[in-house]
Amino acid sequence: MSLLMTPSDPATIEIAQRIFDAQLEADPKLDKIYDDRQKRLWFQDILYNITYLSAALHLKDKTIFTRYAIWLFELLCGLMKQFDREQVKDQIVDHFHFLSSEAAQLYGGETGQMATEYIEAAIEATEKAVTAIPLSERFLSGKHVGIRQSYLHALLRSHTRAAIDIIMQARREGIPIDEIYEDILQEVMHEVGELWHHNQITVDKEHYCTSTTQMVLSQFYEEIFSTGRIGHTIVTCCVGTELHEMGGRMVSDLFEYQGWDSIYLGAAVPEEAIVATVAEQHPDLVALSVTMVQHLVDCLTIVHTLRERFPSLKIAVGGRAFEMTDRLWEQWPVDVYTKSARDLVAWAETHVVKGL
Repeated sequence: MSLLMTPSDPATIEIAQRIFDAQLEADPKLDKIYDDRQKRLWFQDILYNITYLSAALHLKDKTIFTRYAIWLFELLCGLMKQFDREQVKDQIVDHFHFLSSEAAQLYGGETGQMATEYIEAAIEATEKAVTAIPLSERFLSGKHVGIRQSYLHALLRSHTRAAIDIIMQARREGIPIDEIYEDILQEVMHEVGELWHHNQITVDKEHYCTSTTQMVLSQFYEEIFSTGRIGHTIVTCCVGTELHEMGGRMVSDLFEYQGWDSIYLGAAVPEEAIVATVAEQHPDLVALSVTMVQHLVDCLTIVHTLRERFPSLKIAVGGRAFEMTDRLWEQWPVDVYTKSARDLVAWAETHVVKGL
């Protein structure tokens, strides 16, 4: 068979049909996911894949097909928004395996063996492309960047066990818990949010990253809750209908680790519940976390209520939403705004524990 096959070549069409049918049989759900138009495009893509492979073989240049595979992967990630990068990769790799199984029939002899090698190289490149996403300058600066990248890559590949092991190994190597929380996990979750915002990952992948990171946090609870008590209490929560609770959870954990008693109310906490908790528990400090800008209005209302009902109560605010304002917290009747839980712990040590 000639190496210079075209999408209209009868033999190419026959083999492409076999690959199409085999992949559909191996993964029946694709028959429901794709409509007739998408199936036609899928079949056309199989033909193009064969012709690109044939050109690479004819020119004896493996890089041609490898770079084509990466281009195809990024193209489909952009077109198939309902799938995350790992899912798109799986479909392409499955296709390449079926293509490889037809290599002997397509080319025969040594060329068939060469085709298999080219396809294996393309599979390897596609696997690596899953995590080859441009990352922000913020993510690539500061402490423990290498661990951040390893953890993020594990999350993007949905490798839960590997993700947990990366963080636990960091702790075994002596990295303090506050650095793991803020310099690694918090920065990774910030980057995950940015990737979702720029349509680099799907919302289900974002949710997976969040739930896995919450699982990672739970690995530290035995150590966190074994520290001695210092006789101070903090209430933390995410206000209004705010569902992004990671920041509030980290604040609560790090205060607990410093010997405080923490009362974490979670996400989407209504005003009356916060007021009732403060009245019942008499905390030394209340920390309100806001991630989405639209919930700043709810936060301000709660701040005014707490200040009116409990004049001597220390009130702290924080969260990503405040970073998008013109130092809004300076106009509010709060005691402090901090960008990080670690900074809030340091502030509380001076102004609450020591009373300075």
